[in-house]
Amino acid sequence: MDALNQISTTLALTMGLAWASGINLYATLLTLGLLANSGNIDLPPDLQIVANPLVLGAAGLMYCIEFFADKTPGVDTGWDAIHTFIRIPAGAMLAAGAIGDLNPAVEITAAILGGSLAAGTHATKAGTRMLINTSPEPFSNWFASLGEDVAVIGGVWACINHPALFLGMLALFILLMVWWLPKIWVGIKKILRFIADLFRNPPPPDTDGGQ
Repeated sequence: MDALNQISTTLALTMGLAWASGINLYATLLTLGLLANSGNIDLPPDLQIVANPLVLGAAGLMYCIEFFADKTPGVDTGWDAIHTFIRIPAGAMLAAGAIGDLNPAVEITAAILGGSLAAGTHATKAGTRMLINTSPEPFSNWFASLGEDVAVIGGVWACINHPALFLGMLALFILLMVWWLPKIWVGIKKILRFIADLFRNPPPPDTDGGQ
């Protein structure tokens, strides 16, 4: 039973950090570092660096920047595009680090699965926000961003304190993600087609001289 609990705890931490990194890497690092420094978790050796004050300070600064960038329509899409090259590798690294001192094959497997999960959550987050940005009002964007912040912080806490519950919720999220991603892609193609049509068929010039 203890071995089973250890496996579920390690699996939840591994996949939880990868999942959260795909949504908000800096909130993930900040939450994990604060939990470690407050004594709520004993980090594996490869993850202890996140509790370093310099890493915490950098994560906190970047989280503050992302907090506002992520709530500005249009800016959030550009931010997500840039972070495609940051969140996914970081998710793979955190997943591998959460395994602890096992063997290289297990760490590589964790990195592959963690990177794939981070890619999925990042695509889901970025695509959903791109669709939300078609709305003229900013409130839906703000609520979505705040919901993501709460989900990441709560998810990191849950994967540490309630690993079995978190794994069950993660399985449901993956099923929802598999269902939702094709719909996101259809919506994004419509947006891109609309933008292309605007450039291909510009509005006619004003022949009345503005009168």
